[in-house]
Amino acid sequence: MSFDDGKPLSEAVLLILTSLAADAQHGYMLLKSIERLSDGRVRLSTGTLYGALRRLLEAGWIVTVDQDDQSRDKQAYKLTVEGRRRLTLEHARLKHLVRLTGAHLYRKEA
Repeated sequence: MSFDDGKPLSEAVLLILTSLAADAQHGYMLLKSIERLSDGRVRLSTGTLYGALRRLLEAGWIVTVDQDDQSRDKQAYKLTVEGRRRLTLEHARLKHLVRLTGAHLYRKEA
């Protein structure tokens, strides 16, 4: 899967990027952040997380960063300018869909 094909982001990718929007995080922190953001509904496996992180790194949407705690070789990730731009575009797309759905759902029948 290419992240540059114009398709909507998967929920897992959206939650990863959202988790990284405020600050850099390592894998375990991301797993916990995603679980918290989704109110426990989304629990990614480590394989799913690290596969997505690898593709996001290759696409240039995230980069690795050094952290102060190097005790367990934890790799931290942060958004790039392109990653933040893509997250912003997806946010706008989802807001538009919610507005459109609301307008039709609550429209009075003539």
